[in-house]
Amino acid sequence: MRSLARVFFLPLLVALAVVASAAGSDSPQVVVAPAEVKWGPPPPKLPPGAQFSVLFGDPAVAGELYVFRVKLPDGFAVPPHVHPMDEHVTVLEGTMVLGWGVERDEGGMRELPAGSYVRLPQGVPHFNRMQGPTILQFHGIGPFDIVYMNPADDPTATGLPE
Repeated sequence: MRSLARVFFLPLLVALAVVASAAGSDSPQVVVAPAEVKWGPPPPKLPPGAQFSVLFGDPAVAGELYVFRVKLPDGFAVPPHVHPMDEHVTVLEGTMVLGWGVERDEGGMRELPAGSYVRLPQGVPHFNRMQGPTILQFHGIGPFDIVYMNPADDPTATGLPE
């Protein structure tokens, strides 16, 4: 049994170490403590009231790994929308209340307190609301975008003829 472990697992571990080393060799190490997060205005696709911080990468660049955080006030809500990529969200502080569907239905929403994680596959309609001040962390492969189910909900569409 020991020789099987050496023959199979040792080469596997070596291969994984080489791949991990190669993948990280052209990227600088990134370490960000909570007090070092630099908050600024969010992308224009988010409703007013959010603060935004990119920790790694560029969410707008296709094929690029990104990590960003969003700080949201109590009651902040995003209307029903989809994304052209999978969305990965971790609740760091506060509570995100999440619902699914093309129309907002408060009755079917689920509370996700700090420490929760959710993966939303691309194209799945969803919406949310924050309970208390909330910080969310997103990670994925760009480009990150929000496509609102109702075009009138898109903050970048204001002033356009109906």
